[in-house]
Amino acid sequence: MIEQYVLDLQEVDETQVAVVGGKGAHLGGLSRIEGIRVPEGFCVTTDAFRRIMAEVPWIDDQLDQLSHLNPDDREAIRTLSAQIRQAVEGIAIPGELTAAITPALARLGEQSGYAVRSSATAEDLPTASFAGQQDTYLNIVGPTAVLQHISRCWASLFTERAVAYRQQNGIDHRTVRMAVVVQRMVFPQAAGILFTADPLTGNRKVATVDAGFGLGEALVSGLVNPDVFKVRDDQVVAKTLAAKQRAVQARPAGGTQEVAIDPRRQEQPALTDGQVVRLVQLGRRIEAHFGSPQDIEWCLLDDDFQMVQSRPITTLFPIPETGDRENHVYVSVGHGQMMTDPMKPLGLSMWPLTAMVPMHPAGGRLFVDVTRHLASPTSRAGYLDALGKDDVLIRDALETVLDRDGFVPSLPDSGPGSPPAGVPVTIETDPAIVTELIERSQASIAALERDIRTKSGPALFDFLLGAFEEHKRVLGDPLNFQAIMAGMEATWWLNDRIQEWLGEKNAADTLTLSAPDNITSEMGLALLDIADVIRPHPEVVALLQAVEGEGFLDELAKLPGGPEARDAIENYLDRYGMRCVGEIDITRPRWRERPSTLVPVILDHVRNFEPGAAERRFEHGRHEALKKEQDVLSRLRALPDGDRKADEAKRMIDRVQTFIGYREYPKYGIVSRYFIYKKALLEEAERLVQADVLSEKEDVFYLTFQEFHDVVRSHQVDERLIQQRKDAFRSYHALTPPRVLTSDGEAVAGAYRRDDVPAGALIGVPVSVGTVEGRARVILDLAEAHLEAGDILVTACTDPGWTPLFIGIAGLVTEVGGVMTHGAVIAREYGLPAVVGVEQATRLIRDGQRIRVHGTDGYVEILP
Repeated sequence: MIEQYVLDLQEVDETQVAVVGGKGAHLGGLSRIEGIRVPEGFCVTTDAFRRIMAEVPWIDDQLDQLSHLNPDDREAIRTLSAQIRQAVEGIAIPGELTAAITPALARLGEQSGYAVRSSATAEDLPTASFAGQQDTYLNIVGPTAVLQHISRCWASLFTERAVAYRQQNGIDHRTVRMAVVVQRMVFPQAAGILFTADPLTGNRKVATVDAGFGLGEALVSGLVNPDVFKVRDDQVVAKTLAAKQRAVQARPAGGTQEVAIDPRRQEQPALTDGQVVRLVQLGRRIEAHFGSPQDIEWCLLDDDFQMVQSRPITTLFPIPETGDRENHVYVSVGHGQMMTDPMKPLGLSMWPLTAMVPMHPAGGRLFVDVTRHLASPTSRAGYLDALGKDDVLIRDALETVLDRDGFVPSLPDSGPGSPPAGVPVTIETDPAIVTELIERSQASIAALERDIRTKSGPALFDFLLGAFEEHKRVLGDPLNFQAIMAGMEATWWLNDRIQEWLGEKNAADTLTLSAPDNITSEMGLALLDIADVIRPHPEVVALLQAVEGEGFLDELAKLPGGPEARDAIENYLDRYGMRCVGEIDITRPRWRERPSTLVPVILDHVRNFEPGAAERRFEHGRHEALKKEQDVLSRLRALPDGDRKADEAKRMIDRVQTFIGYREYPKYGIVSRYFIYKKALLEEAERLVQADVLSEKEDVFYLTFQEFHDVVRSHQVDERLIQQRKDAFRSYHALTPPRVLTSDGEAVAGAYRRDDVPAGALIGVPVSVGTVEGRARVILDLAEAHLEAGDILVTACTDPGWTPLFIGIAGLVTEVGGVMTHGAVIAREYGLPAVVGVEQATRLIRDGQRIRVHGTDGYVEILP
């Protein structure tokens, strides 16, 4: 193969990233767009970089070492990357490279000023921009200086920041190559950055222009604050003019310098409104060419715009695909399910197949289109009320969208599909109803487990489609829904009336302590019983303290007390092993698959509790609930018309205690079915591995349910698709899913409209009464939790898989949640003061800080 060391920008396009790197490929693509001007230049290709690296073959060993370093070992990364960088920069450029580069310079003018710019093959990618990770040099004059700075660009592939960025994004150092772009220097009157979508809100219809005087380096480096213009529909809809005191300009002999701006010009706009609109129109043309919103660096020279870079904006949350041009409003499913992490494609496709409403994937998450519910006058108020009880911020964000004239049209009532604002409660306060519902669920699960055993191949998938319908039938049973609503509505009634009659907030929180039939709270208490079995046996405790893999259950049987410990854990896994953190994603490892996840929590219970704690905790809660009931009824009877009020309250207290525990059972039934599905699907995946169709069985997690079905039928799989899905899934972790998202791409943030909290307090939703002070433990991974008595758990969100931690904490703070979400229900069950929906709590509260949680009033104070 003939190596090409130099290619003119006009010869390349965005398909040639492997040859000229991301920046070079995008510049080549830009230069081909009609009406877009790009400074003349050429690319020194990755062939040239390979030729340079051939001069120091021992660097391969160092790259191997670099790839195996712990990403958190910054000192080792710094030392090794500096050695590699120094070696590359010290290589003399071979004669054949010099012979290719110098004629290209001669064609453009040897003594012109040039921008010499790094262009790595892992750069300006749809999922990772690498902005600022490698080096750029401006106004380099003369062939010798240009060659020297090309060497520096090659070496900048191994700057500490570039190495760390690649490790964070899972990119192998050994696979990345560096090209270099050399362009004739532009000396502009103004320069800056154009975002074809608003980088703050994500709105694809609003472009943002940052502009300053001189070279764009002043803006990029933060030397000056830019003028900021926002443009929608070819109109400047907002602008902020900055005092631009300094600029970066070219030196006559090469390089750049900072200069002061004449005070009379400092507050003049760097661009006119007309120029801004024209620039955005050019940006829209570039966006259409590349097929995604772009971050574009531009220069203005004599009223003519030249583009010096364009890359995808990688921080925007994707928009669900609809195939129409109508306005849509989406609500996050993950915020309701207390799992905002991205889901793998199999999980992303299966949850909607078993859900009661249509869902739309985007950014590895699921969303529900609520446009029709908001547009229908009769359903709007009830829908907002229902969503507001789950998440106050979602309601506020939806109201923000509704306040915008015309975005949500007024439509006829959406009919029977509208979610009820509150289903009429037609069932009696009868514990037998809960017993019947649980028995129905268990019978359906037993039938599924029995019938699925004989299914394999395509027949398994046909069977599962039928099983999903049964899944939805059980979930959609009117009696099931009425039982859930009965408990929730009785809770709301009690809180509203007791506050009205007695002036006491959230009294139902105490009245629901130790409610019967709460499968999730029972699951947490059962771990205390396991701790009781383990505590008397030091050798068992020592083995658990050293657990690293999943074989420890077999090892336990060899120790004194070990068989009893193993049996206790096995019995727990038989009942609860289908659960895990993030359990709505079927691909997440269940406790039965990874029992070591529970070991740190069990050890914490061994250390922090005395024998018999589970029964004492439950009985204490039951006693407190009874005492609260007697107190409330006594105080009500002392009021005018008190006997009637007390009788009404008593009926509702009985109703709450009958039904509120059942609130957690349907999810348990769903997840029980999910684990049965998963085991059958993994057996099918294992058969594909044995048939050499798949490399490893968990590759099926990166296929949708239908794609998995197709692979089973055809015995053919697209390995590239699986790799693309793995890369995309990794990138989705960097995205923050919005509670509310519009079809314009705008992530609409809600706000708490409150002025009744102390200055500096973090506001949230009060979900479990009481006030507690303690050490904040900021925990994002259950397996890394180590708690002491009195600690307060601070985390992003808590689905039932987090319940094992609730036993050992004194309070709870989460970023996501509402009054009736799982974490809130269990916090009340255990009597833990809790505040949920505290935006950015895991960032604003540091691990180890002392905090005060006001669970009655809904705020958190960070203490000195």
